[in-house]
Amino acid sequence: MDTRNPVQSPSSPLPELLHDAIRYWEPRRIVYNLVLTAVVIAWLVLTWPHFRDAATLSSLLKLVVLGLLANACYCAAYLVDIPMRRWTFRGVAWQRWRSGLYLAGTLFAVALANYWIVDEIYPFVH
Repeated sequence: MDTRNPVQSPSSPLPELLHDAIRYWEPRRIVYNLVLTAVVIAWLVLTWPHFRDAATLSSLLKLVVLGLLANACYCAAYLVDIPMRRWTFRGVAWQRWRSGLYLAGTLFAVALANYWIVDEIYPFVH
């Protein structure tokens, strides 16, 4: 058994754990961003008459900043993944927990995006 394999050994060196985490999380970031983009587009399309007045360059810049913040929050997965892999979970069990962590984080981001749109943008649009 190769003790340097991060999937098999919780005491793997940090660079190997980081590499494994990057290989897992970064491809999923694309889906995460597509889901959040779909939420924003759905709000715009389904409530267009209300958002017409809010469609300004300033609003676009705010959306870009919020997209960057959403991606910064996505990086929180590394703060959970690496320590858990290093000290607690191994192998297939952690793969299931990772999937659950990804799903929970994405659903939380969708809920937060919906809340932000309803509470911060929608009331101000006439």
